[in-house]
Amino acid sequence: MKILVIQQKMIGDVLTSSILFRAIREQFPDAELHYLIQPHTLPVVENNPYIDHIIFDRNTTDATNVSLAAFAKYIAAQSFDYIIDVYSKLGTAYLCLRSSAKSIGYKKWYTQFVYNQTISYLKEPKINAGLAIENRMRLLQVLPGNFPDSLKPKIYLSAEEKQNALQFLKEADVNLQAPVYMIGLLGSSASKTYPLDYLAELLNILISEEPEAQILLNYIPNQKEEVNTFLAHCSTALKSNIFANVYAKNLRDFIAVLAHCKALIGNEGGAVNMAKALDVPTFAIFSPWIAKDAWALYEDASNVAVHLNDFKPEFFQKKSNKHLNKESEMLYQQFSPELIKPQLATFLRNLS
Repeated sequence: MKILVIQQKMIGDVLTSSILFRAIREQFPDAELHYLIQPHTLPVVENNPYIDHIIFDRNTTDATNVSLAAFAKYIAAQSFDYIIDVYSKLGTAYLCLRSSAKSIGYKKWYTQFVYNQTISYLKEPKINAGLAIENRMRLLQVLPGNFPDSLKPKIYLSAEEKQNALQFLKEADVNLQAPVYMIGLLGSSASKTYPLDYLAELLNILISEEPEAQILLNYIPNQKEEVNTFLAHCSTALKSNIFANVYAKNLRDFIAVLAHCKALIGNEGGAVNMAKALDVPTFAIFSPWIAKDAWALYEDASNVAVHLNDFKPEFFQKKSNKHLNKESEMLYQQFSPELIKPQLATFLRNLS
């Protein structure tokens, strides 16, 4: 049996969809499993023992970028038995259309005729795994066999990668005898980024609860201006605990550093999903327009998520995500640190 799973775009999506491989492998140990992703997301699935082959979007085996039509021909030539299209957009639906494989995707008016089978998104979660997990697991209905309702995503680091990250932190004079925290400073866009002045105020709770905290910031060099803006809002006490110039050079190195942190605090997004996949506790601040039910995966005392809707639901009545996205700046201003501080304090105390 030869199976292709398609998941495009975001790092968190690619990591979350990787659970399908473990589920399939446990049912079909001899299946040949392929994952179609974009190159920048590879670090979150490297060394995954359940994935046999990685295919990069619009890339043939000779690493040449090709047209969608040529790529669809290439995929068809692989003779997959099943295609699980998690992305379920026009481009990936076209790949399924051109293939003789039995396919499944999410039910959308503009692609549903392509697939052999479609499923509708669940609107309400049935378990605490989160809708992003539940809806993906339901795509396995195209296959024979009995599958669990949920699985946790996992990132696989080598002993060498972990050791290299420790050495990196030591050379940066990070005190590994003290707790190390990673701060998810920036979201993937402005509409997914908690105001930096609010975040600086909120993190005073961290040094109040953990005076010896060693604080790292998740950013890349071209975001240095935003880092400086954040630091300008920080109290002198908070700033003295921050290692502002210590950052990993690539995503895989970041993951290895994150594995040595006591917790990650900050904007909901890919870094939060990575931390959970490493069993690092998380405190995630959701953007007002992102559905908490979908992405608050495995929420418990060690993985806490806060959303403005939890505090001020009147702002969300009868409003679409598109509308909320346009209002994100205004809504973020309503999401004051005072609302979040009690839950962050409780989260930090539970880590002890």
